[in-house]
Amino acid sequence: MTVQIPALSDFRRIVIKVGSALLVDSARGKVRLAWLTSLAEDIGALHRQGKEIMVVSSGAIALGRTVLSLPKGPLRLEDSQAAAAVGQIALARTWAEVLAHEDITAGQILLTLGDTEERRRYLNARSTLARLMEHRAVPVINENDTVATSEIRYGDNDRLAARVATMASADLLVLLSDIDGLYTAPPAQDPQAEHLPVVPRISAEIEAMAGAAGSELSRGGMRTKIEAGKIATSAGTHMVIASGHGKNPLRAIAEGGRCTWFLTAATPARARKAWIGGALEPRGVLHLDAGAVKALHRGASLLPAGVARVEGSFERGDAVLLRGPDGAEVGRGLVAYDSDHAQSIMGRSTAEIEAILGVAGRAEMIHRDDMVVGAK
Repeated sequence: MTVQIPALSDFRRIVIKVGSALLVDSARGKVRLAWLTSLAEDIGALHRQGKEIMVVSSGAIALGRTVLSLPKGPLRLEDSQAAAAVGQIALARTWAEVLAHEDITAGQILLTLGDTEERRRYLNARSTLARLMEHRAVPVINENDTVATSEIRYGDNDRLAARVATMASADLLVLLSDIDGLYTAPPAQDPQAEHLPVVPRISAEIEAMAGAAGSELSRGGMRTKIEAGKIATSAGTHMVIASGHGKNPLRAIAEGGRCTWFLTAATPARARKAWIGGALEPRGVLHLDAGAVKALHRGASLLPAGVARVEGSFERGDAVLLRGPDGAEVGRGLVAYDSDHAQSIMGRSTAEIEAILGVAGRAEMIHRDDMVVGAK
């Protein structure tokens, strides 16, 4: 059976991960500006096609250690954090400048893995990413290495990029690497290793092909890329690993350059709905009026005005059941308000939220993207 290999043009929302070894010249400790400019050209071309682009960029520690004249080799935690504090400024400025040449506004977001795991923080980050892309900005995301601890010691931006992709419901994750994809064995160790152009499913055999980290600046390696692929594909996001050594690496992928595609049968929306519908334990119940039930079946979000009663104690980001006037379950979703705030604004119009709570709040009690509704 022949497996259809996707094309870059097939995707609408794309996360691009750039590692330190590509972005920073290890000999000088400086940004490889000509290369980064060529990548920005690729991003600009996709942006002008209407694609929504996010960048997960390493490089803060690599840049900062040069400015602070820190020695080569592994750094102590406090030195890594200091290097990140200095390097993050340079990294953000550089991305803003190269994207500005493509008439793109850059937005900086610093995350830890916890921001993508704890539901309240997850929803905040997801909302920020969505709003930036609505304004056609390109979020540039990095680990918040100035305050992180275990992330610096053990973390990597491959898996962070996968978590960002799933959080933002991206349909493609691009990992630009120092290698042009997955081989049957580490090619530096085995000259007979064969390149795999497509991986339909990440099996135990595929996982066994992964090697270790490849350079001093890189905290990742093929093993973390396979882990990233598992995170991404389970959430309905395709992934591609491609070499970033040459200029215009995204154009090279689009033109059929050597890379490895990791496929998923799901879509981000279907995978997210399945997660909400079956994997989360509901913490409360929202009882809806008949008008709200009809609106949900038409694909609308749930507004406070449609909530007749709040049951249980829950926090923002928790899963809640939705029941109609007859008590039947209508669906479930991730609620945007704590239970006490939900009780305060239920049955009220969106325009009244700020006066009631003292803050503007969110227009929806549950956004349609955070909800799964059953059949009528």
